[in-house]
Amino acid sequence: MLRHKPDRRSTAELNGYTARRLNDMALSLSSLARSCADGAGQGQGLSREDGLTAMKTAADLVCGSCEKCGIYRDSTEENSYFLYYLLRAFEQKGRLEKEDMPQHFLEACGQSGEYIYQLNRSLGRATMNLAWKNRFLESRDTVITQFRELAVILEEFAHQMEAASDVTGVGEKALKRAFRQKKLTVSRLLILEYENGQREVFANIRAAGGRCMTAKDAGKLVGQALGGVWMPSREGRNVITRTEAPYRFVEEGKYRLVYGVSGLPRDGETVSGDSYTFNGSLPGQVVISLSDGMGSGETASRESGRVIELTEELLGTGFSARAALKMVNTVLLLAGGEQHPATLDLACMDMCTGVLEMMKMGAAPTFVKGENGVEIMGAEELPAGIIRSVEPVLLSKKLWEENWIVMVSDGILDALPGEEKELVMKEYLEGAEWDQPQALAEAVLAFASSFEERPRDDMTVLAARIWKRK
Repeated sequence: MLRHKPDRRSTAELNGYTARRLNDMALSLSSLARSCADGAGQGQGLSREDGLTAMKTAADLVCGSCEKCGIYRDSTEENSYFLYYLLRAFEQKGRLEKEDMPQHFLEACGQSGEYIYQLNRSLGRATMNLAWKNRFLESRDTVITQFRELAVILEEFAHQMEAASDVTGVGEKALKRAFRQKKLTVSRLLILEYENGQREVFANIRAAGGRCMTAKDAGKLVGQALGGVWMPSREGRNVITRTEAPYRFVEEGKYRLVYGVSGLPRDGETVSGDSYTFNGSLPGQVVISLSDGMGSGETASRESGRVIELTEELLGTGFSARAALKMVNTVLLLAGGEQHPATLDLACMDMCTGVLEMMKMGAAPTFVKGENGVEIMGAEELPAGIIRSVEPVLLSKKLWEENWIVMVSDGILDALPGEEKELVMKEYLEGAEWDQPQALAEAVLAFASSFEERPRDDMTVLAARIWKRK
């Protein structure tokens, strides 16, 4: 028994050291982001200096010592409106014509055509240089955003490590006894408990006597020894054999979530541009997400599905909901090319505490029904991939047993009558009762569809209900 105490103490010390190092790294990344941002301006149009340089270059090539028109001299004056007009005309049309030049210049200059040609060439080069500069500034801003987001992620992970409590001594005997009865040997055991009360078990396990057991059945043994419902991690092995291997078991929360979905594609389309997901395999949380691809059909479906896939992958590897959404938005920006932005509506439910976090980027409001009526949770934001400065909106709410969550795409609300469409949906939800989420989803779709002869947009409803484990 004594031999385990140094192991646990060294584990706690290592966690603390690692957390401090991660915090130091986060601070360094934040400082690096500030250094990159200091003194850097945003890209704009052609400047006064660009115009004067282009005119001077054209004059050197064409005019020589001629000063009959004085066009360059007049343009150097601070209040020269003609230079401003010249630059805006070039930006709008892509080239200057004779009608853009002053009348006295056309009358005095014997080489006006050649001068305008050289002026267009010089302004074209300046425009190309400006485009590269603006592209560089956009890339720099994206890198700065990545530094800042990575700093936040490291801080969050450091906090998780510091807040984890080593409770190995409390359940070690019972767990090893339960495994030993099934001819399984456990070593290098570590049991952690986090701030929300969720526990995790890390252990090396091997089967003795030629026997084997699935990791799922081993999770049931953990539950018998420590109490609660446990499941093996997705990244571990599925079967315990005679070869010793590391396994990780995660305690499921005291809440569970059941959902239903119903939808229709826009009239004339065979595929809906809306994508949704329900993921209950993440440790200690359930994620419901709805993404509305801009437009409709296969293109919108592909883009919205891409957003959902990226978000789930990041959440599955331990990213927080906010960090995952901002990283997805940055990835969409870096992808470049023809963009078909998608909204994102993410509901992340902590199954241990019952706290719901709604992450919204350009999505329609979400409706939460409880004993006190229906609450509208919404925020106006641009879709993911539209602009670098988009900040996901975080909305939190504590849910209780038998609360309902209703998420809808824009097509549902747009079909409702009147200007205050959210209130129409709220009144409808408050006045009806359902037993199962699927029945609710179908009812909401039928209600919205009743106001349109044919769907003018993709329509999707996600409904979920929370229950407490018995």
